[in-house]
Amino acid sequence: MTEKILNWFMQILAGMPDWLIVGIVSMVPIVELRGGMIAAALLGMPLWKGILFCLIGNIIPVPFILLFITTIFAALKRTKLFRPLVEKLEAKSMGKSEKIRKAQFWGLVLFVGIPLPGTGAWTGSLIACLLEIDKKKAFCAVMLGLLLATAIMCVFTYGIPAIIASMG
Repeated sequence: MTEKILNWFMQILAGMPDWLIVGIVSMVPIVELRGGMIAAALLGMPLWKGILFCLIGNIIPVPFILLFITTIFAALKRTKLFRPLVEKLEAKSMGKSEKIRKAQFWGLVLFVGIPLPGTGAWTGSLIACLLEIDKKKAFCAVMLGLLLATAIMCVFTYGIPAIIASMG
């Protein structure tokens, strides 16, 4: 699913500067930094530049989520149209929260940092809010998680292809 979303974004954003494409892709839920690093590698962007714009793009939504999502969700739950969607998002996020609940800071770091479907800064920030984790603590955990995810994705998007290219 992430690959389809990434391809769609790459087509829609074609013609924009590479750094902007990578930043926008990294900002989008589900795709996030994982997709941004793949986009950076596919666009032939230097590693340092890919890291920079992926981190910037992925971190931009985090303070807004941490500060405003509970208020936004409360307002949306008062409407017939959005209540089911919000309740589904909350239930899905809370279903992934048990390890975070136990380990709090480091659980959140690992949840955001291990680049698997359904994890990342968006969901991690939402879970932090739903668990009422201190916002400063949550922001620091998300940042550390993003650094971990960046390191892992660098290996997969730049490291392994470079090793394979040097062998051939």
